[in-house]
Amino acid sequence: MAVVIQAQKLGKRYRLGESGYATLREKLDVGRRRRPSPDSGRRNVWALREIDLEIGEGDVVGIVGRNGAGKTTFLKTVAGIVRPTTGVVRVRGRVGALLEVGTGFHPELTGRENIFLNGVVLGMSRREIKRCYDDIVEFSGVERFLETPLKRYSSGMYLRLAFAVAAHVDPDVLIVDEVLAVGDAEFRERCLTRVSEFGREGRTVLFVSHDSGVVGRLCRRAIWLDEGRMLADGPALEVLDRYLGAVARRVSSAPAPIAPGSPISDVSVALVDTGGVPVQTVRRDETLVLRLQVTTTERVHGLDAALYVVDRGGGRLVNENVSDGPCAGTLAGSPGRHEVFLTLPPILAAGQYVVGVWIGTPSETYVSAEVLEFMLLPLPLDQSEARHGLVRPAVSWAAQAPASAGPAS
Repeated sequence: MAVVIQAQKLGKRYRLGESGYATLREKLDVGRRRRPSPDSGRRNVWALREIDLEIGEGDVVGIVGRNGAGKTTFLKTVAGIVRPTTGVVRVRGRVGALLEVGTGFHPELTGRENIFLNGVVLGMSRREIKRCYDDIVEFSGVERFLETPLKRYSSGMYLRLAFAVAAHVDPDVLIVDEVLAVGDAEFRERCLTRVSEFGREGRTVLFVSHDSGVVGRLCRRAIWLDEGRMLADGPALEVLDRYLGAVARRVSSAPAPIAPGSPISDVSVALVDTGGVPVQTVRRDETLVLRLQVTTTERVHGLDAALYVVDRGGGRLVNENVSDGPCAGTLAGSPGRHEVFLTLPPILAAGQYVVGVWIGTPSETYVSAEVLEFMLLPLPLDQSEARHGLVRPAVSWAAQAPASAGPAS
């Protein structure tokens, strides 16, 4: 299998406090300095360090890791948007990248004009864009708004148009970041189906998502990045098992990482009993209660939260939004400490599970992480070696004795 992406000793260093552009005064100051500042080394942050890997033609690779692990930086080096500080990355073929909503668009231009603009940015000729223009419009579903300036589009409409163009660039390498989380469920499913088709067509796909279930479903291979270093590279389900086991803590409650600048100051998830007391283990025939505590610093319209449960292979077994129940609107109310409970009936089979939390609005994500691991204990009479299902609901069996045979004729 031909190598399409090759990274050797790849590293990317950022210097905190630098905007990327220097004024004349700053340049003159640099010329006057005789010695480096004592704390200059502390201002260097390595987003990537010593990355060595090869990705072949037709590989569908998921990139997993916490926020700030270097996932997006790695994608940007592959796409040629970011220049490495050390090492090299080589890519063979045309690259189609969907990294940030609105990248390569101009807000003052109409949707139609932006299709041509973004297509050119992604390396298409005007003739190629005209040939697939109708397909792009149909896939995006924003035909009614093509003559509307993009600044009037919602973030979801931005995403539809951006993915539609990127998916029709006819790329040899398709790069997709977490932006798909912005789309509605129906369009998101269409995008994921399109990503699967790329893999079956023998194209290379790099896919970043905090949804480990999507990674397990789409990707044959996964790479785990942490603090810029590659911790694991192998079959997707094996890497996900290691990653989820490492990031989720075996405790009764755990805090969740919050995006900088968000209107949230504290988030924690806990496994509790029906009386609200934290517990560390639950028997599989007992009710499962998850408690979410969120402290908001300001009122945010449309603020919502979700709790989800995944298995160690990344399969999402439960996904429930606060807005879907009687507590809808709770988090979007007055600032302060909010507390909500999710009660699940005893349907899961015995085994290890991970709890994740998402908090955000339809256009922004403030929290997205797996934070808590717990064990559902089997019942004394369970035969674990005979379990093949993901759920174990309360069922009943009944048997009827065979009717006795009639007298012989």
